[in-house]
Amino acid sequence: MIHHAIGLVEFSSIARGIEGADIMAKTADISILVAKTVCPGKYIVLVGGDVSAVQQSVRAGVELGSEIMVDYFVIPNVHPSILPAISGANLIDQVKAIGIIETFSVASSIEAADAAVKEGEVEPLRLHLAFGIGGKSYSIVTGEVAAVNSAVEAGSSVASAKGMLVKKVVIPRPAKQLIESLL
Repeated sequence: MIHHAIGLVEFSSIARGIEGADIMAKTADISILVAKTVCPGKYIVLVGGDVSAVQQSVRAGVELGSEIMVDYFVIPNVHPSILPAISGANLIDQVKAIGIIETFSVASSIEAADAAVKEGEVEPLRLHLAFGIGGKSYSIVTGEVAAVNSAVEAGSSVASAKGMLVKKVVIPRPAKQLIESLL
């Protein structure tokens, strides 16, 4: 199924996150794409559907979890490469330069990746969402050096505006062994 919009609410409580997933599903005609725990003891709910349904669903989750919400977003026209990258299904023909955007939240990482791939001729290589890294997340994009620089700037400004940017890095000619370790 194609989802034109996605939204995510990131809770600092697992119990409230599960309750949030329930209220989000009951509020609007959406699909729960991901609902699970992430480090360090947080819970994320990622939903997809049409824009107004996703907005209603996310608003309900935010209202329910206001005191324990870490971050949230609604992306109305999500880039088609983002959902496959989240599930680890993007196949990249050739890795060129790479750009890394590291964030403090899952939500800001996905938003940053979406902004990055919309900015330039880059492809998402990997989106790592808070598993085993203390709740931080990161996205890696690949393409020509100039495009990666532009993409990383665009994505990191989205995360920075929310106070969620940890670090941004561009590696013009990554070592073959590094590329193999990332795939």
